Amino acid sequence: MKRLVWLALLLLAAAALYGLSLAVEADRGYVLFAYKGFRYQSGLWAFLGLLLVIVLLVYLIRLLLRLLLSSTRLANPWSRLHRERRARQAAAQGMLDLAEGRWAQALRQLSRAAEADSQPLIYYLGAARAAHRLGDHEQSDALLERALNRQPHAELAIALTHAELQRGRGESDAALDTLQAMRERHPGQHEVLRQLHNLYLQRQDWSALLGLLPELRKEKALPAAELDELERETWRGRLAAAGQTSAEDALQPLMQAWGQLSASLRQEPELIAAYVEQLRRLGAQESAEEVLRAALKRRYDSRLARFYGVVRGANPAQQLQTAELWLRQHPQDPALLLTLGRLCLQNQLWGKARDYFESSLSLERHPETCAELARLLARLGELERSNQLLLESHSLLHQGLPQLPQPAATQA
Repeated sequence: MKRLVWLALLLLAAAALYGLSLAVEADRGYVLFAYKGFRYQSGLWAFLGLLLVIVLLVYLIRLLLRLLLSSTRLANPWSRLHRERRARQAAAQGMLDLAEGRWAQALRQLSRAAEADSQPLIYYLGAARAAHRLGDHEQSDALLERALNRQPHAELAIALTHAELQRGRGESDAALDTLQAMRERHPGQHEVLRQLHNLYLQRQDWSALLGLLPELRKEKALPAAELDELERETWRGRLAAAGQTSAEDALQPLMQAWGQLSASLRQEPELIAAYVEQLRRLGAQESAEEVLRAALKRRYDSRLARFYGVVRGANPAQQLQTAELWLRQHPQDPALLLTLGRLCLQNQLWGKARDYFESSLSLERHPETCAELARLLARLGELERSNQLLLESHSLLHQGLPQLPQPAATQA
């Protein structure tokens, strides 16, 4: 069927050409152009053929120009599409360089991509980070400023990056100003609150951090467990700072800080230990013993029981009796046995102290207990056993060290 169609078309074309040739032969006609001294004369059909050739040439030239303007490869390497392709390549390579730590290359490629893209924020931020890592802080800030000019609606993202880079180069005051401004303009924004919390931790600004904690909880900017730990850490720092004041009555700020804790926090063993440590440091041994004794009476804690052996109360004998009452309920606690040994030393009960230390070691080979017993035995004249315990204490203290080659022992 197709062959018949093609055959019919060929026959029609041949008939048309034959008819045209007859028409040309019957009447050739002519065309004359005359203008001043110019004169052109041609046959009509030759002129029409020339006109057709000119039309075809114009069409082909336009087609060629279109190809040149739209080509993305060899025909026109400076075309718009080629520029876009080069910008995409620069962006991809720049992000790869940034991730792999090639800062100079990342800066160059991402700057190029940012200038070519209509949404350049991510590239400016990456380029600013690269400049920061190169130590060129002026260029880093200039890139962030350029990003803000190009995309002013992205002020928060740019400011957060700026604050992070300011912290990284030690400009904590400038970072604080940046974050506080963003906190006012974007209240409750999680990343602003998180960066503020990290900055306050870095500055050990415990008062500011305590003021930030309610907002962190309200906005749920951190997981609940992390917030609880942050609160404890903040109060530990606050107590330590209060205990290091240079005031004449240094105990007053410490006790005021302790009084500011909620009732539940005053039950936390690690905060009790932090408070007692500061009391001891300031020489308030009796107050420290009273606080520990009351805490252990409310709820026994092995860590606090260990601490009870290093505070000296008003009545060492009564202190020993109190600890021995705890032993009835916790006979297998090596920390309490260590404390009892130390309290026996305070009461000059050498043999009893030795027994408690030995009992503690039978339950747990702790370096502190080894050292206490070694010191006592040295005073009692048992130097060989004392030296053995000192070596064991030293070995236990260094258990966490990796296995590495060591020099041969020196012969005496």
